[in-house]
Amino acid sequence: MIIINKASVNQKYITGKFMIAFIAFMNMFVPLSTDLYLPALPEMGGYFNAPQALVSVTLTAFFIFYAISMIMFGPISDKYGRRPVLLFGASVFTIASAICALAPNIYILIGGRIFEAIGAGAIITISTALIKDLFHGEVMKKILAVTQSLGVIAPMAAPVIGGLLLTFTAWHGAFVLLTILGIINFLLACLFTETLVPQERYHGTMINSMSLLLAVAHQKKFILLLLVFACFSTPFMAYINLSSFIYIENYGLSPQTYSHFYAINAGVSMLGPFLYLQLSSRLSKLRLTHICYLFAIFSCLALFTVGQNGAVIFLLCYLPFTLGNSITKAHCMNWLLSITEDNAGTASSVIKFVQTIFGSAGMMAASLPWPNYIHGLTVIMLTAIAFSFFLWQFAKRIVCNAGIN
Repeated sequence: MIIINKASVNQKYITGKFMIAFIAFMNMFVPLSTDLYLPALPEMGGYFNAPQALVSVTLTAFFIFYAISMIMFGPISDKYGRRPVLLFGASVFTIASAICALAPNIYILIGGRIFEAIGAGAIITISTALIKDLFHGEVMKKILAVTQSLGVIAPMAAPVIGGLLLTFTAWHGAFVLLTILGIINFLLACLFTETLVPQERYHGTMINSMSLLLAVAHQKKFILLLLVFACFSTPFMAYINLSSFIYIENYGLSPQTYSHFYAINAGVSMLGPFLYLQLSSRLSKLRLTHICYLFAIFSCLALFTVGQNGAVIFLLCYLPFTLGNSITKAHCMNWLLSITEDNAGTASSVIKFVQTIFGSAGMMAASLPWPNYIHGLTVIMLTAIAFSFFLWQFAKRIVCNAGIN
């Protein structure tokens, strides 16, 4: 039986464990939308006769508009309810995925990806809101753990599935699969009963609801720490953009073998939250932050010195950054929410928005005409970490003055 948080809402069709599965399913849409077609990126460049930089825009544009969509649909769902936003997001995602599958040129594909991102942003926003609407206490903690775990499993499975698709279909197959998943989500959304009753909705204007975002942005300590940690997203998303070209074009791996290398990297990122729980109970916030920098610096040096000596060596050189980045995400979210007195939901949206924007910047930087992809990734990583460390010097003073160590 579902434990309702604020209002007693009876789900006629999607009940109990089915609701949990539905929420988990929606949480997988973004990694599936990005990682599923990664093995096909080099092939798509040849199909459209387009340079790597233009093909990479299909990823960059997705994350930019996903960030914008996510931060907008939160207040909209608070005002008009979850079901209308979910139906809108599911329908837009499905139609956009079909457009991508049938795209006759790279520009139509990019346009389809933009609308796909808008739909995905709405879907993810509602999946997060439903956890707060329906569950509370220990049940909510368990649901969050399940959805977060699946959020990491999806990036592991998606490129493997994408690689398998390429054995019997072209790049179109990934977007056909996304279209099918979108249809399933839309049908489930039609069976979904509204969870936010009218008396619990926001009754102010949309402009006033958006002002909550500005209130969070005016918190100096919050924003400065957020920028420090968001810098780690830049090289991580640059890796996602460049990884298929590095493994397939540089090292000559097949798309299927590449997907296994990518899955290993995603699997290591699963260790970050667990390692964070162990370290955070023993170390101060300041020391834990410094450990994240050590992981990043070690990875930079390894990539620069021996990173080009084979696909396995490159993977081993990058894994320390993957681990450090996954620790940083948990560290960032917990620290920032702990210093947020009100509007935790809005604060979470701001955190995800800024991290996604910084990640998009990494993807754009990765799309530059680097003569050597690995050197390009190393330069992006060094620049991002150096800028983060520079900001950290100011943030550390504020933190120490506030008595937090």
